[in-house]
Amino acid sequence: MKNKFKLLSVGDGIQVQASGWSFGGETVTNFDKQVRQSIPLYAEGHQLICRLSEFFVRQDSTCYELGTSLGTLVAELAKHHLAKEDVSWIGVDQESEMIAQAKKNFGNVSNIDFQVSSLESLEFKKTDLVVSYYTLQFAPAEARQEICNKIYNSLNKGGAFIVFEKVRANSAKAQDYFNQTYSDFKLDQGYTAEEVLNKSISLKSILEPFSAETNVNMFRKAGFEEVTSVMKWLCFEGWLCVK
Repeated sequence: MKNKFKLLSVGDGIQVQASGWSFGGETVTNFDKQVRQSIPLYAEGHQLICRLSEFFVRQDSTCYELGTSLGTLVAELAKHHLAKEDVSWIGVDQESEMIAQAKKNFGNVSNIDFQVSSLESLEFKKTDLVVSYYTLQFAPAEARQEICNKIYNSLNKGGAFIVFEKVRANSAKAQDYFNQTYSDFKLDQGYTAEEVLNKSISLKSILEPFSAETNVNMFRKAGFEEVTSVMKWLCFEGWLCVK
């Protein structure tokens, strides 16, 4: 009988178990390369968020990045608003190893505070900007509405929630198109067919995307009346939600 606990290679030196994707261990060391080659328009999404943040970050703002991982995006945002000396940036991740590495990477940036917390237990300060870059999709499905409610309630009037998510298509046929085209994308990045399949297997029960429509309905139910799609590549989409 085959060993069901056999480690699967997903590329970039990362090995995981089936349905056992983890953001700790080997993933921390190799995360930056893996995520940049796995998410279309990854760097462009960072640039767009920095540009959009200009409309919401004020001189004395407190701002959050949820699922900060290695701290790359929150550090880009802090640098983008360097002239605003009183802005406080808070990078949150539930994986302690990620936060430890983020502190090593950007601990010298005085106005960034890295915190270990799940989204469900996070207590927000009043804020002008909350960014979630492919993070909410890993929270328990039943907890996402309450997380969005907390984000809305924490925002000052006129504040923004910028959220990017992997999404499901609205039909089985479109989902098939999305899956095959996305697999082609990863193959083009240099991953083998086995690594692409293994990554999908490892994310079973870990990643549960909603459809774009379900996400938008969730944001509106939280209280956001202004919800605008700002970027889309097949099964990857970003929204700007303004209070």
